[in-house]
Amino acid sequence: MNIALDAMGGDHAPQVAIEGAAAALELFGNRINKLVLVGDEKTIKDELHRISYAHSKIEICHASQVVGMEESAVKSLRQKKDSSISVGADLVKSGHCQALISAGNTGAAVAAATVKMRHLKGVERAGIASPLPNEYGPCNIIDAGANVEAKASHLLQYAIMGSVYAEHVQGKKNPVVGLMSVGEEDSKGTEFTREVFELLKDSGLNFKGNVEGHDLFETKLDVVVCDGFVGNIVLKSCEATVKVMFKWLKKEIKRSPMSYFGAALAKNAFRSAKDKGNPDVFGGSPLLGVNGVVIIGHGSSSATAIKNAIRAGIEGVDHGINPIIEEAIAQRSGLM
Repeated sequence: MNIALDAMGGDHAPQVAIEGAAAALELFGNRINKLVLVGDEKTIKDELHRISYAHSKIEICHASQVVGMEESAVKSLRQKKDSSISVGADLVKSGHCQALISAGNTGAAVAAATVKMRHLKGVERAGIASPLPNEYGPCNIIDAGANVEAKASHLLQYAIMGSVYAEHVQGKKNPVVGLMSVGEEDSKGTEFTREVFELLKDSGLNFKGNVEGHDLFETKLDVVVCDGFVGNIVLKSCEATVKVMFKWLKKEIKRSPMSYFGAALAKNAFRSAKDKGNPDVFGGSPLLGVNGVVIIGHGSSSATAIKNAIRAGIEGVDHGINPIIEEAIAQRSGLM
């Protein structure tokens, strides 16, 4: 397979993108035919030279423009047709590449994928499925920011697509689905969430019911659905909480020699706990519902995150879930 990597996307591009690409080829090179680095050709070559890396499976596709992290998604799609995100989406649309990886502007990536690749048959809106660490394995929150306004039917489709992904890519049998709300009781929530609740109850999915924030980490859940406004806030709040907790912990450890000594003894435990909450482990989040494989990384992605995002792209292509999503959507079309 050929994988397109937006080499110019992200807060620390192109350095981390190129370093992540090199790491991915060393680990997953036997599963990749070509890793296409999309962006300014000279800049990419300079970065490859900086890390003294050359590989026969690297291909460079020149793109003269870059979409900034704060730019309007719609405007960038119209005015920057030669951006690395747009060119990368074209590579998947044309069939030259089977997956696109980008840690750049999320809105621009969603817009480019939606406009150029189109939605899968029957899908009304694509959704970002972001994995969160859970005691029972990854819990995928969908939508994590592709669409801040949604209809009840969109959330039903998110649940269907998330379930297919959890089962066929993550290997979870009969995935458990929850609806993000303000209480577990059926009557809790807004008029909108109560409408979604009724659709999910009749969907034939393994629907647990309403769930709250703490359930994301300690309850057996595989898919949690919400609109992109709520999902993005939840995701970023979780990431910020993990970072600040370890910052506070580090500060307290340094307060006394005894604390420092105790922390040294528990170093491996601290490292293990930190790794569980580190989004770099997952690398990126799949954009489900488009006619192709798209993995969207965090803007602050490290080289490790890029490496794992490429791995997620490979897995998405290998498992071929898009026809399964179309079939699952078609089976429940009468509910929408």
